[in-house]
Amino acid sequence: MPTPPRRPWPKAILFDLDDTLWPIAPVIVQAEQTLHAWLQQHTPRVAERFSIDHLRLARLALLASKPEFHLDLGALRRAGLISAFEEAGEDLDLVEHAMVHFFAARNAVIPYDDVVPGLLRLKGRTLIGSISNGNADLQAIGLAHHFQVSVAAHQLGCAKPDAAIFHAACAQLGVAPAEALYVGDDVLLDVQAAQRAGLRAVWLNRTGSTGHLAHGVAPDAICGNFDELLDWLQREYE
Repeated sequence: MPTPPRRPWPKAILFDLDDTLWPIAPVIVQAEQTLHAWLQQHTPRVAERFSIDHLRLARLALLASKPEFHLDLGALRRAGLISAFEEAGEDLDLVEHAMVHFFAARNAVIPYDDVVPGLLRLKGRTLIGSISNGNADLQAIGLAHHFQVSVAAHQLGCAKPDAAIFHAACAQLGVAPAEALYVGDDVLLDVQAAQRAGLRAVWLNRTGSTGHLAHGVAPDAICGNFDELLDWLQREYE
């Protein structure tokens, strides 16, 4: 049988950020510890009254009562701190200082070893962008120069799995959804959502999970790292 013709190279490849380009859980743990140490030094009444766990539980309660905070987790954390500062009788002007301290630690991520070499191999082949529900700052992280577009839920006002966030990124790059490929670690928010928005989608599955089977999701490809992604691209596209 003749080999089926390969597809034209995608005009754009869009990436999720947290847990796709770097592990995020240990970074958040460290950032919260760093923030609490700052609170102990600069706002001891807040630190004495609220442990890290108490602050987290208060944020979850606030999120349950105001689900719109799903669009901006930074705003959720700020609102949680404002409430804690008010209850402790602390100077509210220090909240922004605390947030600056937290965000500096939150953006101290370490990309997976394959990420930067992979992005460099894609350079010049396609437009590169990112779509994230989180609040990572590519400029602060030092990766912004690899991306032509970075779309974040808190800036756009909608979040994955809403098709609008995928369409907004494609529009900013000047490509149709069908001309774009999305790469992410979450089988629902990334893969299923991107496919429903009209993009092809690769599941970057670094853990060997079979979660796509339980959810009935069929990624266009499953890759364990950037090397596998690039190998698949070379096989799949002209």
